[in-house]
Amino acid sequence: MHKKRLKAGLIGSGFAASFHYEALKRVYATEVEIMGVYSQTKEHRKKFAEVRNITCFDSLQTIIAACDVLHVCTPVSTHASIAIEVLKQDKYPIVEKPLTGFCGDRSPEFNGEIFSKQKALDSVLNSLDRSLEAEQKSQACMLYAENWVYAPAIQKEREIIEKTKAQILWMHGEEAHSGSHAKTYGFWKYSGGGVMLGKGCHPLTAALYLKRKEGLAKGSGPIHPKTVSARIHAITRLDNFEDKGHIRSNYHDIDDFSMMHVIFEDGTVANIFASDIVLGGIHNWLEVAANTHRTICNINPNTIMQTYNAREEYFQDIYVVEKIGTKQGWSNPAPNEDWVTGYPDEIEAFYRTVAYNEPLESDSSLAADAISTIFSAYVSAEKGGAEVSIKNY
Repeated sequence: MHKKRLKAGLIGSGFAASFHYEALKRVYATEVEIMGVYSQTKEHRKKFAEVRNITCFDSLQTIIAACDVLHVCTPVSTHASIAIEVLKQDKYPIVEKPLTGFCGDRSPEFNGEIFSKQKALDSVLNSLDRSLEAEQKSQACMLYAENWVYAPAIQKEREIIEKTKAQILWMHGEEAHSGSHAKTYGFWKYSGGGVMLGKGCHPLTAALYLKRKEGLAKGSGPIHPKTVSARIHAITRLDNFEDKGHIRSNYHDIDDFSMMHVIFEDGTVANIFASDIVLGGIHNWLEVAANTHRTICNINPNTIMQTYNAREEYFQDIYVVEKIGTKQGWSNPAPNEDWVTGYPDEIEAFYRTVAYNEPLESDSSLAADAISTIFSAYVSAEKGGAEVSIKNY
């Protein structure tokens, strides 16, 4: 097969842009020419470009014009607006998760903890509507970079569901660790939400994806989320929290623990946990209880490799796994962490969609359902866990 050549550009020059760049180098179905990078901070984009020997663009419009595919790896506050600009030019935006958030009312005294969650939900739904409207008018489409959808364990479970026509009865999943490394993460106005958005979006989207696949496999159409009940907490901001220095605790107005109870249109359920108060590395998993089988998707940690290290200093220059607190004792080193978490398969699949029109697994409607569910969950939490209806896309 003749490989189609596509031109790619990176918008953003931080952590996400770095792993997108690495994943681009592994794409094999198409020939990818990395045209360059653009971000708002000149020093950051210049350094990013110099290290990788790629072009440093001076404006958003020039990089969009030069590329076929744009990787939106910017702060959440700009995800939707940049995606809309890319779609207007009939180019393909690969948008990092979450698709959008609520970053405040622009007032200097904004505090996300006490701000009306119904107003936040209304704002987010408006953002989603504008993004999907731009996609409908474009000759291109939005590709939603939720790597959990493309994680090998989730894709294997998708195959099982499709081939067995199983009914998913209950799912429960979690993403947790000891706190984000980003300094701005502790502020709602920068992160667009708390842990329920930033971490909860991952297992939630995977659960929504599998229920969609179940319905499609049976020929009845996607099964959407119907209602959600939720609670959120700020454990590390409690007056009696005992800080031993292992868990990040300098958050301003965001939640660091959350739980969502989602009821789907067919009456089945999912429970999703997210937190920044868990030690021992990243804790990412989704369990599926179906009428024909039970699956535990261990994304991180998993037992592909288990190592006992007698002394910390022996592993001084060895990467074990993300967010691990200590390298001494038993651990689960990741031989290929990116593959287990779905990053290279995600980017490969996106370029197959753009080049050869292959089906898109993680699309804008899945992203919109996830965001709508999360901000409906914030409304529920504000009401003490009351059940709230979810707008579907």
